[in-house]
Amino acid sequence: MQVGFVGTGAMGLPMARNLCRAGFHVVVYNRTRERAAPLEQEGARLVDRPADACRGADVVVTMLADDRATEEVVLRDGDFLRSLGPEAVHVCASTISVALSERLAEEHARAGRAYVAAPVFGRPTVAEAGKLLIVVAGPSAAVERCRPVLEAMGDRIVALGERAALAHVAKLAGNFLILSALEALSEVAVMVHKHGLPPRQFLEIMTSSYFDSPAYRTYSDLICKGAFEPPGFRLALALKDAGLVLAAAEGARAPMPLASLVRDHLLSAMARGYGELDMTALSLVIAQEGGLEGLAT
Repeated sequence: MQVGFVGTGAMGLPMARNLCRAGFHVVVYNRTRERAAPLEQEGARLVDRPADACRGADVVVTMLADDRATEEVVLRDGDFLRSLGPEAVHVCASTISVALSERLAEEHARAGRAYVAAPVFGRPTVAEAGKLLIVVAGPSAAVERCRPVLEAMGDRIVALGERAALAHVAKLAGNFLILSALEALSEVAVMVHKHGLPPRQFLEIMTSSYFDSPAYRTYSDLICKGAFEPPGFRLALALKDAGLVLAAAEGARAPMPLASLVRDHLLSAMARGYGELDMTALSLVIAQEGGLEGLAT
């Protein structure tokens, strides 16, 4: 099976590498060619345009930073859709707005091409291990055609139905829970620290009992270490996601005041120059608002 892969950033690179190692014939495009170069050693072929990654592919995966990049690649001049074969499936693994996901489904249907939304949960280390959680939605036949590709990148594939955009609804809702956990961990770490209780000690108690989950364990450890570089997920992208959550909430007329609070703290972090740090640098803003320099121990 030939797989086109477009976008080899922090998440896309290990995802594409796992496809190579699973035996797929992988054709890769990345705007900055040098960032995709390591995949040549894995047997991938690099091409000069996104459309070139589509030609002859059975499945094309896009893993791009945001709505703008996705629109630019997939919709700008129609070449991407024209280059997809009639039986090929476009798998959008990017975190994008619900509105854009709906538009992609419409444009693919108009062109007679299959579109599946399959955003992923997990940091780059999880992607490297091939253990991503992938939520997928779209026409059932198309989902089944791309399932072997998804299974090479993740260890849990959850299908949500025929409406592709539901996968992005789930992704944004999940990201909101992650951002809320980060906000809560940061706030409580400041509070216990100022009372003289070491945040690491308290958080280890909680994450080994009532809050024993990957998100709480991972983010509490990063907060206590102050390990913000290199970023697993840049704070600037977390701000983008918070905006997408609020846009989805507005579209559904569903108030999400906590999402607004988290977005404001992320915006404050951007104003302080933390945009290129890991998103757990949100804890620095919470700490500074509490009169502390940070929480690293």
